[in-house]
Amino acid sequence: MYQNSSHKIFSVALGFLVLLSTVSFTMEKHFCGDTLIDTAIFSQADTCGMDVEGTSITSEEQSCCKNEVEHVKGQDQLKKASFEDFNFDQQLTLTALLYNYINLFEGLSEQVIPHKNYTPPNLVVDIQVLDQVFII
Repeated sequence: MYQNSSHKIFSVALGFLVLLSTVSFTMEKHFCGDTLIDTAIFSQADTCGMDVEGTSITSEEQSCCKNEVEHVKGQDQLKKASFEDFNFDQQLTLTALLYNYINLFEGLSEQVIPHKNYTPPNLVVDIQVLDQVFII
């Protein structure tokens, strides 16, 4: 039961790892001067409203606002590997690691208690009081 659920959790975690490593996204930042105004992922960043459109000011003269775009590209080539692709030393190490890991979680054997059903005899006289032996 434990091995089956851990196998499922491990499979889902590896699936998410492959998904996250292959996702590509674009992050856009809008600066007004040296101050970051807005950051957006998967969309365009909002402007600060100081963009002058329809005037005769060229882009060289307008140095107040600027946009930075970062493209984070994910992995696009995945390779499936099998156990036979490893060399002999890697196969031996992997086999020993898996064997020891699987045997690490075996249950403990039931302990035998030899005096489990033994009941002590009834005391007729308290011998310590009779012999006047006391721990001080």
